[in-house]
Formats: sequence, C-alpha cells, structure tokens
Amino acid sequence: MLSLIGLIGGLVLLIILTIRGMNLFIAAPSCALIVALTSGLPVFVGDNNFVETYMSGFSGFIASWFFMFLLGAIFGKFMEDTGAADSVARWIVGKLGFKHAVLAVVMACAILTYGGVSVFVVAFSVYPMALSLFKDANLPRRFIPATLAFGSVTFTMTSAGSPEIQNWIPIKYLGTSPFAGWEVSLVVAIFMATFGYWWLKKMIGKAIANGEAFDSREHDPHIPERDYPHPITGLIPLFVVLIISFTLHEALAQLALIVALGGGVLTIMLINYKHFHNMPQAINLGTTGALVAIGNTAAVVGFGSIAKSTLAFQQTVELMTQIPGNELIGAAIAVSVIAGLTGSASGGQAIALPLVAPHYLDQGVEPEELHRIVSISSGALDSLPHNGYVVTTIRAICQETHKAAYNAVAALTVVVPLIGLAMAIGLFSIM
Repeated sequence: MLSLIGLIGGLVLLIILTIRGMNLFIAAPSCALIVALTSGLPVFVGDNNFVETYMSGFSGFIASWFFMFLLGAIFGKFMEDTGAADSVARWIVGKLGFKHAVLAVVMACAILTYGGVSVFVVAFSVYPMALSLFKDANLPRRFIPATLAFGSVTFTMTSAGSPEIQNWIPIKYLGTSPFAGWEVSLVVAIFMATFGYWWLKKMIGKAIANGEAFDSREHDPHIPERDYPHPITGLIPLFVVLIISFTLHEALAQLALIVALGGGVLTIMLINYKHFHNMPQAINLGTTGALVAIGNTAAVVGFGSIAKSTLAFQQTVELMTQIPGNELIGAAIAVSVIAGLTGSASGGQAIALPLVAPHYLDQGVEPEELHRIVSISSGALDSLPHNGYVVTTIRAICQETHKAAYNAVAALTVVVPLIGLAMAIGLFSIM
C-alpha cells in the first residue's frame, strides 16, 4: 500500500511541479526518489538501487536519441537562419491566406510523421515555419505546441501504415502488419483529424476574440530584411528528410533518422548557403537547444525507470491485464494507464504487450483488432504534463510554459485520442 501511495503521489507531484515550471533536472529525480523510498528501493547500494536505475533510464535515452535531437535542432536553426522557414511561411500564407496558417502547420507535421520522421524531430523541424506562420497571421503563439502536437501524435502516429514505433511495436507480439485494422483506423483517423482541427481552430478563435495576438519575444530569431530564398529551397530539405527516412526505415529502424536528418542538414547547407545570416551561431544555438531538450526528456524517462522498478507498478500492470468484460476495453485501459504512469506511448506498449498479448489472444481476440486498439490507446494518457515529448515541445522548442500551453495540448492529444479510442472499440465490436 505504501508503495502504491508513493507511486501515485510521486507522479502527481511531478505533474504539479512540471505545470508550475520547476526545473525538471530537480523535479524528476526528486519525485523519483520519493517513489523509490516508499517502495523500499535502496538509494546508493544494492541491486536495483535508485541512483543506478534512474541514471540507467536517463543515460539510455540520451544514448538512443542524442544524434536525432542534435541534427533535428540544427536543421531547425538552419531553416531559421537562412530565411527558408520564413520564405515557406510567406508562400503558404500568400497561396492559402492567413486563415489557413494553422492548417499548414498541422499538414506539415502530419506529412513528416507519417513519412517516418520521429515525432521529437518533427517539432524541431516544423517549429521555425510555425513561428513564422503564426507571426504573419497574428495568432497567439501559445497554441504552437498544441498545433505541432496535434499534427504529430494523434491521427498520424498511431494510424494504420504509420512507420512510427507506436504502430510497429505490436507487430513483434501479435504477428500482425503495420496496416492491421486499417478500415477502422482510417475512420478513426479522419474523425480525430477533423474534430481535433475544429477544436483547435475554436480555441484559437476564442483567444483572439478575447484580445490575444502574437507577441514577439527577445529570443525570437532576428534576421534583417533581405532577399529570401525561393520557397522551394525550404521545402526540398523537408522532402529529403521524408524520403530518406521512409526509404531506410525498415532497414535501419530509428538509425534511419540520423541519415535522414543529416541529409536534410547537408541539403539546406548546399542549396541555401549564400542565404545564411550567421551559420556558426545557428549551430551553437541548435546544439544548446538539443542538449536542453534531450536533458529534460531524459530526466522524465529516469522517473519512469524508477516507477517501473516498484512493486506497486508491477502489481498495477498485473491488475490491468485482468480487467473483466470486453477484452478490447481491458486491453485499452491497461495500455492507457501504463502509458500514463510511464509518460511514454512506446514504453506503455513495451511493458503491457508481453502480458496483454498472450492473455487476450488465448481468449480469441483478433490480433489485428488488438494491434489497433493497443496502438491508439498508447497515444492518449501518455500525453500527461510529464511526458517527454510534451515537455520538450512546450519548454525546450517553443519556450512556452505548461500553464499557458498545456490545456490546448491536453485537449488535442489526450481527449481527442480517448474519443477516437472509444470509437475504435465500438466499431470493432459491431464488425
């Protein structure tokens, strides 16, 4: 009981501290220590001790994702510094009008995500263009994180055919394909895209009606007026990233992102070299931003590593897999809760599937249906305030606060996927 209280208390405290803007390098290990102490885990010595377990999760995430964060951040800064992001933004506004600026950002994120670019990297890549579009359209910038997240981690990340790992992890345990349950997935994806976009536009419209507008800040890129590169030179690097990642994804897995982003960086250097304002500064700022972003995310991943090591967490996982009633509902609840506790969609799947898959397959559940439900459910409660992607996008990339930006993020990345999940379960039940 004490372990369970500590686990829930530590998670709630981490969420509160995150929302209040406390430094995650302090908040995450402090909350993790509370979880460890209430669960009887040794602090310094012995098997499964706090220091080694926390740092294993922390350093493991950095080892897996450092180059993606670094190249993604540099790519974004190069888009800023050369004026390519501004050029693309102005072209889009000129063609579609200011009222479609939000749609342009959502579509850019969706294309990159469905093309295989990691959701972490998509935010780095599209943010410069999003900032320019929101500035030109005079939209409240606090909605940029929600717009980026909506296009990346909702109707694309967990849909049939998506090359993101959240759609591929179930294949190992269920023997399915990335297109499992594609008919239902298509209906749910269309619903989430249309309903979510309507809700996003409504929230932004309400803010504008209340007098909100774009506010320029000191840290925004200050590039003097000059001849901007042709918009196509800003789009080509994005398509290079998309094509390379899509082509090499199956052969190299996430290592394909390193090749793809490296190709994107080299492409923008080659075709927009004469338009650089200050390349060394762009590299320095990109590197610093990458370190802050990956550090914040790794700090939260370390908390998840401690949480997974507790007796309360293990008992919770077992309890979740024994929920009576509709098997798909039980699987959805199990994956959702575990993803919420760990703050990770992929982590929730990796922990739950070894238990969920044999349990429900033995009960005659169709593997394709289970695949799609597990995938969609992993992308809902994972987006609580302490989620690594949420923290990185709001704080490190967009330099906003949870207080200003998270409500919109939660509406689009928690509520909308939960409605989509319920719709998927209903459709599978009547098919």
